[in-house]
This record gives sequence, C-alpha cells and structure tokens, in this order.
Amino acid sequence: MDAQKMVRGSETMNKHLTDMKKISVRQTRKGWFLELLGCEVKSEFKYFSEGTDQIATSLEDSNCLLRNFCLGCYPYTVEVKEIETEEEILSMERPCSLPVGGCKCCSYQSLNFTSGGQALGKVEEQCWYCVPVFKIFNENDDPIYKIHQPTCCGGGCVNCCYEGNPFCGRGCCKVPFLVFPSSQEETDGDAPSVGKILKVPKSILTEMFTDAEAFDISFPEDATNSQKAMLTGTAIFLNSIFFEGQDKGQS
Repeated sequence: MDAQKMVRGSETMNKHLTDMKKISVRQTRKGWFLELLGCEVKSEFKYFSEGTDQIATSLEDSNCLLRNFCLGCYPYTVEVKEIETEEEILSMERPCSLPVGGCKCCSYQSLNFTSGGQALGKVEEQCWYCVPVFKIFNENDDPIYKIHQPTCCGGGCVNCCYEGNPFCGRGCCKVPFLVFPSSQEETDGDAPSVGKILKVPKSILTEMFTDAEAFDISFPEDATNSQKAMLTGTAIFLNSIFFEGQDKGQS
C-alpha cells in the first residue's frame, strides 16, 4: 500500500519531490499601475527547490469579477508546471464556498489536488472557534495532517512570538502554520509539529507597497511525494484565504 502511495501523481511531480525536504514559493508581484488601482489580478507563483533553483511556475485561472469582489471565497484552478518542459506537476481546484470563519457547520473552504490525472486528496477547513484549523486528506478521504498556527493559552489564541520577537526582531513579519499528524488532539503551542508552512518577510518596500507573498514549506520526514505536493499547494490555499487583498481590509 505504501509503495502505491509513493508512485501516485505524474512522473514530473515524483521526479522533483523525491528526496526534497523543503520548497520555497514566491508570488510574482503585480505591476505598479495595478497596485495603485488596487486590482486583484491572477496570482502567479514560482517554485524553488531548497530556495535556490526554480523548478516550476503556476498561474491561477479564475473569473475577474469574482476575484475582485469575492476575495476569500472565489473559485479558481491552478496548474503547477515544470519550468523547462511545462509538464504538469500538480493541479488544484478550489470550489466556491463561504469565507473562512469560526463556528461554521458547512460550506467549508477546501482545495482539491490532482496530478497526472490521479486524485491526490484535499485540504479542508474544519469547524473551529478561536484559531482556524485545516486538515489534509488523502485520495481515500483519510485524514493525514492537521494544520493551524502556533497557539498559546491552551489553544485559545495565536502565539505571535513563536518565531521570535514579532516587533522588529527575528520573528518580525513571519506567519507560521504548523503541520501536525491528523491524530494530534492538542492545540497548545507545546505540541510537537512535523512540518511548517512559513510566510516569510520580504524587503521593506515589497511589504509596504505590494501584496506579493513568499512561503517556505518544510516537509515532514516521512511525507510521500503526493503529501509534499499537497502541502505545497496548501501554501497557495492559505495565501488566497488569509493574505490576498489585505490592503482592502480583507483577510
């Protein structure tokens, strides 16, 4: 069964993700004119192996009106392609649903993953009260990972100091999402994580004048290639939920 999981997805996906421990995702900035107008254009991302060599790129496919007026919940599809051959590595599809919010009982935010024509699984918002929680499921709808920001006070709030001093210190502008085994019931900040999706700071000018984001993803040691692909796609998912359109007062 484990061998079958290892070979799911396209050959290109498996070629790049085998033995990979980290991947960096960088959003392409909008032109200055679009930034001034406040337009939400299609999100474009570049993918870097171990933060140095670019291996892939992706461009969001979405409706212009929904993208500008339904931030946080508009549907889209994304295909991650190898930069040299344009062969598919990963495809993602987000259906339209209610914006992320606590105490919901339905219409959760989700993103479905496929590669090479095969379903890999999905990431889905869970019912939460204080800190947003997401779970990654495999192709059989079995839970694999649970993802949320580091917490304190018994899971009652986000631990802003997890990466260090958030006020002009080592943790300034860093926003971590920790990856836990799906069976992990604890939400306290002391619970051990197995991976991390980290929104990293850019230059001061970039942070002030553009909403282009950057993420570093650290994979769990025992993650399969399909699980690594879904964690990478989850960074795109979290960006569309929490960080797009912040300059418009949305999260």
